[in-house]
Amino acid sequence: MKFGILLDHQYDLGDDLHRRIGETVEYVQHIRDLGFDSVFGIHHYLSSLATPQPMPLLSRLVEHSGSMQIGTGILILPLGHPVHWAEEIATIDQMSGGRFVLGIGSGYRDAEFASFGIDRRTRVSRMNEALSVMQRLWTGEPVHHEGRHFTLDGVRCSVLPRQRPHPPIWVGANGPTGIARIARQGLPWLAPSNVRRNWAIGNLTEYREQRRAAGFDDEDVVFPIHRDLCVADSADAAHAIAGDAVRRSYGEYVQYGMDYFESQWEAIKEKALFFGSPDDIAAKVSDFAAAGFNHFVFRAQWLGLPIERSVEIVERFAHEVMPRFRR
Repeated sequence: MKFGILLDHQYDLGDDLHRRIGETVEYVQHIRDLGFDSVFGIHHYLSSLATPQPMPLLSRLVEHSGSMQIGTGILILPLGHPVHWAEEIATIDQMSGGRFVLGIGSGYRDAEFASFGIDRRTRVSRMNEALSVMQRLWTGEPVHHEGRHFTLDGVRCSVLPRQRPHPPIWVGANGPTGIARIARQGLPWLAPSNVRRNWAIGNLTEYREQRRAAGFDDEDVVFPIHRDLCVADSADAAHAIAGDAVRRSYGEYVQYGMDYFESQWEAIKEKALFFGSPDDIAAKVSDFAAAGFNHFVFRAQWLGLPIERSVEIVERFAHEVMPRFRR
């Protein structure tokens, strides 16, 4: 069982980003020392919030992250060219000594695609083609490729990843069609944070069945999931600490067409958040682990929550919950 942290490096416009990034470095040092296994950054352009880009941020964190895996959770792959991504990712994998995890997704925000001059309807095919090209570039051999979105004429990647044949690739998807596609590719599905327990577990069961039908087994496979985490003396205490902040963070998504974060908030709050006492959280982890999830990536930062509260949350998890799963 592995436990990681998703950094919520998005802040109010005009905030002091130099100070915030310094806080992030200290936070990562702390979760490293607490024994967490991984740390991930997020990716968006042109956001309503100030959102430092993940690759330079993760590069800053390499020397502060110990032996933890570092990665993207997720990188919006269709918004970049596979040559650019291949060399950027290979570089940070080399910098980290082979600890990088590439979490990818197809994206959803109209303004991002429009500003890059990309038809949003092509995002899935662009992601799949880009990933295929990147995997070929990472062989170090010349790549000839003429596809729907990209053309390469016998070029060779100048930087190869330290991990061979390439870093682990996790793929995010929020619907059955995307999840089935990931299963057929034999790649790990990164389950989202904001879904209810039965949805996550039901889709994991279906994903694993489709993986097996496509000829892939489950041996040594990672089954990761994002969850929002607040450990306190009780569920009520957890919501008193972070309830307003987590709702404000999810409220930012409403402007991107996700109005269910407003209309269905009470159900999401009760069924999707890992908020509660150490016993409550351990029970939730055990429940999801019994279904097959084995790498939990927790977010313990939200808009307006002081970093000191986030530190307290991860400390309580590390001291009072994590040991139950480290035997």
